[in-house]
Amino acid sequence: MSYATQQNLIDRFTQRELAQLTDTTNSGAIDAAVVAVALADADAEINSYIGARYSLPLAQTTPELVRLASDIARYRLWDASASEEVKARYDDAVKKLRDVSKNVASLGIDQASQPVAEVGGVQVSAGGRVFNAVNLADY
Repeated sequence: MSYATQQNLIDRFTQRELAQLTDTTNSGAIDAAVVAVALADADAEINSYIGARYSLPLAQTTPELVRLASDIARYRLWDASASEEVKARYDDAVKKLRDVSKNVASLGIDQASQPVAEVGGVQVSAGGRVFNAVNLADY
């Protein structure tokens, strides 16, 4: 599950901006593959922060997650040409994610509804006791 969609980026930043950032063939159209890579990169970055606090993959998303993923993906699309506003929004998103990872902020996700990750563990099985009071009585 992706935290944001191409449509979320269009709604927030306009179709024109998205086409300008992704159109590698000068067709005037949005290149969905380029957008998908930016969104996947945003998801990976978000997961690197929230994975310590939430079981991944998340069972739900929130408007806050959509906003963070959109700002990160937009920054990735702008690459080295990012304006101060785009960079500031990215920096704010990362700050929020750091706060979430430190348990200082929340994403508004109900942790009770999150699936519990199955964690493998070590099991030890041993036979009966070798030394006991009866065995040691003769010594």
